[in-house]
Amino acid sequence: MLFNTGRFALFFLIVFLANWLLGKRFRAQNVVLVLASQWFYACWDYRFLALLWFSMLVDYVVAMRLDASSNERQRKWLITLSVSVQLGILGLFKYLNFFADSGAALLQRLGFGVHPIALGIVLPVGISFYTFQTMSYTIDVYRRVIPAERNLLSFATFVSLFPQLVAGPIERARRILPQINAPRSLPPEALYSGATLILFGLYKKVFIADNLATVVDRAFSEPEALTRPEAILALYAFAFQIYGDFSGYTDIARGTARLLGFDFALNFRRPYFARNPSDFWQRWHISLSSWLRDYLYIPLGGNKRGTGRTLLNLFLTMLLGGLWHGASWTFVLWGAYHGLLLVVHRLLKPVLNRVQPKNVVASGLWAALRCVVMFHLVALGWLPFRAHKLLEVKQVLLGILQRGGSFAEAAGSAKWLCACAGLLLLLELAEELKPDFLARRQFWARGLVYAAVLLSILIAGAPGGQTFIYFQF
Repeated sequence: MLFNTGRFALFFLIVFLANWLLGKRFRAQNVVLVLASQWFYACWDYRFLALLWFSMLVDYVVAMRLDASSNERQRKWLITLSVSVQLGILGLFKYLNFFADSGAALLQRLGFGVHPIALGIVLPVGISFYTFQTMSYTIDVYRRVIPAERNLLSFATFVSLFPQLVAGPIERARRILPQINAPRSLPPEALYSGATLILFGLYKKVFIADNLATVVDRAFSEPEALTRPEAILALYAFAFQIYGDFSGYTDIARGTARLLGFDFALNFRRPYFARNPSDFWQRWHISLSSWLRDYLYIPLGGNKRGTGRTLLNLFLTMLLGGLWHGASWTFVLWGAYHGLLLVVHRLLKPVLNRVQPKNVVASGLWAALRCVVMFHLVALGWLPFRAHKLLEVKQVLLGILQRGGSFAEAAGSAKWLCACAGLLLLLELAEELKPDFLARRQFWARGLVYAAVLLSILIAGAPGGQTFIYFQF
């Protein structure tokens, strides 16, 4: 059931009305939300509801044992069990095919007559998100950051709440459980902000991402034949496609959650205005990058064990972050690329600080230049993310570096790119220069923007309810 379909609109309307007809009886609301979330997930594949509940129940029981135990050796065994089960689920359903195929390919290169095994394991939708969410919960209980949640209904609501179940944001129990275990309300400002988030989320998905998908898919269908302008425009188009697609999903998730009385964490903060790789990861998929920081980078030692270890920790964190996104060497390459960017930035940071201009105008120009450079580095990094094979990465790069062509030949793609990204960039630039720029405008000015967004969806939005890119992760 996709957010960008009439079916979901009807489903959400029923859940919304049922939720608020119960008034302040939050436990009854939680029952409604759990049942609705199970239905929502079953619409994808009801067979994997058992896997979702298995993952949930393991960490529910382990967390209570962790909370009650004062035996540190026992607690270490328990947290090891929890993490092993969740990583085991991920490994079996997401990575077993990948490692089996990669192992067979390696043995073939070494001269052994081995044929790949067709395991046919189906990837359950949302598995990367809900396993990471429950893992963060048990780790926080182990660290005694939060107490264990003893009410199974509340815990099930936390794990399976449908707006974030399939593609995040990856919520923390310390933020959401207090909201689940208390009466909720829908003040006018929450109704307004929730509806606005949904509107802009649909705009990003239906108008920007789905229209640009046509340009990108056409380019990557024959990557070996791309001219230089076509290859460059394809990378630009995918940069805005994936941003519109994923941040659009997050906006709709946050908007629907807000209409149900919840406040989900911000997951995107104008990432294409980042000035360096570290800044980018504080703006893009914030819930994942903060998860990797708190539960991987810092446990590895963070920046507390010298420069060499810090650089290694940064690289390993991003390498594993790339693998989290998908079981493919292209995602490993994408993670390694961003890890390398972070390493180089850490090494160059003292130099960059020394050359920072003091003059206001020069400082602004310097910041703009860094934004432009960082955007192009990120756009180049999206190439292995979009490609299905490493060969496609090579073919597109060769198109950029070696093949001719003129931008006039790719004018159609350029027009679509400008039309789709134009309004979004203007709004985000205004927000970057002056936070809450749109919210501070008079009602008529905001109304014009909302009307333009709505008309874009209705008149030029791509039809068909296309799926979201991050559902594959």
